[in-house]
Amino acid sequence: QVQLVESGGGSVQAGGSLRLSCAASGYAISFYYSMAWFRQAPGKEREGAAAAINDGSTSYADSVKGRFTISKDYSGNTLYLQMNSLKPEDTAMYYCAARAVYGGRGFASLNEDRYAYWGQGTQVTVVA
Repeated sequence: QVQLVESGGGSVQAGGSLRLSCAASGYAISFYYSMAWFRQAPGKEREGAAAAINDGSTSYADSVKGRFTISKDYSGNTLYLQMNSLKPEDTAMYYCAARAVYGGRGFASLNEDRYAYWGQGTQVTVVA
């Protein structure tokens, strides 16, 4: 059974950093074609923040490019999102997602419809 469990959220001042973790169970993260972080702010639609596919390609939303880094720890079966220079507009519930179906090389999708497996989320609040 696939399970994705996020952790690492919290409240931080603007300019600070957080590292989110997504612990996978049921399958090794190498099984998944793509893994990603999405976020949803109050009153807004869920949006993709960062994604990585198993050929090493990554994608980032323009709003987080240069500040966020997605990475995988295969030995620990964990996906990470390092978030630096946080802004109040980064405040959201952050979700880990995974996709098993192969989707080609060179591009990691930030389209939530491409992801079948989801965690429950971890809240990130950035205080000005």
